[in-house]
Amino acid sequence: MQSASEQSEAAEPPAPPEHAYPDHWEADVVLRDGGTARIRPITADDADRLVSFYEQVSDESKYYRFFAPYPRLSAKDVHRFTHHDFVDRVGLAATVGGEFIATVRYDRIDARGLPASAPADEAEVAFLVQDAHQGRGVASALLEHIAAVARERDIRRFAAEVLPANTKMIKVFTDAGYTQKRSFEDGSVRLHLDLEPTDRSLAVQRAREQRAEARSVQRLLTPGSVAVVGVGRTPGGVGRTVLRNLLGAGFTGRVYAVNAALTGETELDGVPAHPSVGAIGEPVDLAIVAVPAERVPEAVADCGEHGVRGLVVLSAGYAESGAAGRERQRELVRQARSYGMRIIGPNAFGIINTADDVRLNASLAPQMPAAGRIGLFTQSGAIGIALLAGLHRRGAGLSSFISAGNRADVSGNDFLQHWYDDPGTDVVLLYLESIGNPRKFTRLARRTAAVKPVVVVKGARHSGSAPPGHRVPVTRIPHATVSALLRQAGVIRVDTVTELVDAGLLLAAQPLPAGPRVAILGNSESLGLLTYDACLTEGLRPTRPLDLTTAAVPADFRDALAAALADETADAVVVTAIPWVGEDGATEFGDGEVLAAALREAVASAPAPKPVVVVHVEMGGLAEALAVATSTRPAAAGRGTASRENRSAGAAPAQTAPPPQPAAPVQQATPPGEQAPGEQAPGEQAPGQQAPAQQATIPAYPAAERAVRALAEAVRYGQWRRQAAEPGRVPEYEDIDEAGAAALIEGVLGGEGVDARGVTLDTEGAGALLARYGIAVRPTLPAPTPDAAVAVAARLGYPVALKATAPHLRHRPDLGGVRLDLATEEQLRTAYAELTEVLGKPEELQPVVQAMVPRGVDTVVRSAIDPAVGAVLSFGLSGAASELLGDTAHRLVPATDRDAAELVRSLRTAPLLFGWRGSAPVDTPALEELLLRVSRLVDDHPEVVAVSLEPVVVAPRGLSVLGATVRLAPPAPRTDLGPRSLPRY
Repeated sequence: MQSASEQSEAAEPPAPPEHAYPDHWEADVVLRDGGTARIRPITADDADRLVSFYEQVSDESKYYRFFAPYPRLSAKDVHRFTHHDFVDRVGLAATVGGEFIATVRYDRIDARGLPASAPADEAEVAFLVQDAHQGRGVASALLEHIAAVARERDIRRFAAEVLPANTKMIKVFTDAGYTQKRSFEDGSVRLHLDLEPTDRSLAVQRAREQRAEARSVQRLLTPGSVAVVGVGRTPGGVGRTVLRNLLGAGFTGRVYAVNAALTGETELDGVPAHPSVGAIGEPVDLAIVAVPAERVPEAVADCGEHGVRGLVVLSAGYAESGAAGRERQRELVRQARSYGMRIIGPNAFGIINTADDVRLNASLAPQMPAAGRIGLFTQSGAIGIALLAGLHRRGAGLSSFISAGNRADVSGNDFLQHWYDDPGTDVVLLYLESIGNPRKFTRLARRTAAVKPVVVVKGARHSGSAPPGHRVPVTRIPHATVSALLRQAGVIRVDTVTELVDAGLLLAAQPLPAGPRVAILGNSESLGLLTYDACLTEGLRPTRPLDLTTAAVPADFRDALAAALADETADAVVVTAIPWVGEDGATEFGDGEVLAAALREAVASAPAPKPVVVVHVEMGGLAEALAVATSTRPAAAGRGTASRENRSAGAAPAQTAPPPQPAAPVQQATPPGEQAPGEQAPGEQAPGQQAPAQQATIPAYPAAERAVRALAEAVRYGQWRRQAAEPGRVPEYEDIDEAGAAALIEGVLGGEGVDARGVTLDTEGAGALLARYGIAVRPTLPAPTPDAAVAVAARLGYPVALKATAPHLRHRPDLGGVRLDLATEEQLRTAYAELTEVLGKPEELQPVVQAMVPRGVDTVVRSAIDPAVGAVLSFGLSGAASELLGDTAHRLVPATDRDAAELVRSLRTAPLLFGWRGSAPVDTPALEELLLRVSRLVDDHPEVVAVSLEPVVVAPRGLSVLGATVRLAPPAPRTDLGPRSLPRY
């Protein structure tokens, strides 16, 4: 891949660098195999590293790079490849452990292919990857980063010359997704890439991100060997506890104990013990670090230098403990990433994988959870303990469990990437106290929710700050808005850990309901009515409860349930049960198992799958008998295989229940990038589809409200899944002048003396910008005197409105600052006099005159850029009552036609738009179009950081925008659209 520019440079040394080192180009990336590498600019200090790197590259790779035998680099070569101006000549290196594993370089060229400077917008690019690291996706990651650097330096195209035999490098270019041209010249392949991101290049980038991050999590969850660093010689202590839990779970790999105070090889708890990881002498995949914080750097270095792939750091004393701890945490992440390792923690509780061929309990949980279909992630060890206990008590099994502590590196986003196509997980449960990358979380949650439920409970909702140790962007939008946006992404949002468990049990055990119609049956009329009321409260459509009376026996329940499941007018069934009275008048508590068998029999014979939940009061043994998931779950492909022989020296046998019997395997999910949102993934249960044949698992609840709330969440999620299968579209409008709007924005922000924090457009400027997007704002003219008001009215035409626009009176008609339907000059002068007499002088009121518009419903349309979640489109009715009630709907930008329709209809006050109490319905299609145009404006121009249209009067025909405020500011960097990288530390 030797370029003409390189040949030209060989004649004379380049000029010295003219620009400062661009440290913002540094990034940590996850590679295809789940390991990490650091990408950074190459500098003059890297000469020795470059020479060492080149010596480890094969002759074949050197030939592909330079088109000729090139055994070693000359001093001139080394100088050329390490001295850059970071504008016209840029070199990046991928490093692991501080050493180069790959390099990429671009040189700006002119039309003749010779070295050039701006305004030339083309550059030649060349790669070299060490043979030992080829196939890890290093070149693809470097291409993303060098392309981003080139765009920053106003380079729009890359040219590359590749030998036809270098098929791997050709594939890197052709698979990137950029618009490209390809030709064959003088025995080599000539490639030209347009660096403007495309939908395909973004899809390729995100698919690679998903595979890499999922693989990095899989490496943590499926180690072949584990070392526990910090195992004490005497029983007790964190390290010894984790070692005991590993052995007690029956981990199928090798286990080692590490204690720096040991001399010579010995044993602890029957496993080999060594003074260091390096002394083990065999590969170690995962290290559990349980030493004091001040000794962690030494342990991390020991692990990194001997090839450990990942760390679980249980040690405390990091960001949760203050400023010194935050700096210690940053150094921990930097150190681990320099060796290509990922970290769970610090201050973590641990990880668990219940797969039969792994059986990993690398946590402080004393008991291995039962195997099941739920993936559980928590940021709190205490909540993790509570959730594990609650799920165990309810008979639910887990596929994997992670308690990430401060989540300095691996986060909930990484596990969403893993669970998305994990065939062993059907339901994802998340307890989050903060969301480090909300844009990415929303994107990943939407994609995952399209194939399996994602249930989230968020702590620290009202504290106004993240918990200690959590590094997150500050959000300006209310918690209710965040919840609404998560629901838009398909996330099932609950308020408590109890609701998290309730919803998870139902979703893991039952098919999704096809609709909101609920049949209720049971042996207590009162409990049935409570259930009926709860259904109405949750927006479901219950039928009148069927009272089987207290004389009902299990066979009566079976027959009634079978009839309800066969009834086409019911989408779900709630069974209510209380102890029944025997012939001798004594209350019978012991027939729970009999009733459970009867209910399972009815479910098994149902003609179509429908969810069934049970509400029970003091029914002995019923909940336990219904909770059969731990012994009847279907085994996923690859998870029901026999365990490998435990290679731990003296490992103890498993202390948990025997593994479940395998049932029908679950197929691998469709690879990312090949599945549309809402499309059913192989092995996944679609809404209303029959689950794999198995003994019925029916969730039971001790209160009607809890059962119905969980069922309602399943109904709403099922509806979202059906809608996601046919997503809306972002419409095109021919009258939008995107280029004109861009020029107007550039003229404002590019002017002299503009505040770097942004500028609010004046009335004329706001109207002009909105007009470029087909949004007409009714003129509002100042009226500083009565005579000026009369002159303006004559210009606009009667009737007119007179308004006070002082900040304390704006949009507050209830304070008397608005006079409407002024049809004559006399009425206008009278209104002006009344206004100034009651409310203050004209210079205080800032009165304006505006032409009257057709009567309708006053509404408000807003959009704002939030640093945490991005652009948000909001809609509500105008007035103090709506603001006090928080009756505002929100959607993420860009909004689709479906989003706009839902925005209008999701308000509690929405009936006012559709003819409430005999009023005329307003023109909601015109309102939806306005919402879509505002969304397009904000999406097309990130410099538009806030838009407020108030009031927007929606009449039976058409609408009128009476007031508009627009704020512009330089856009913040979009981290979700740049090249793949881990959060910076």
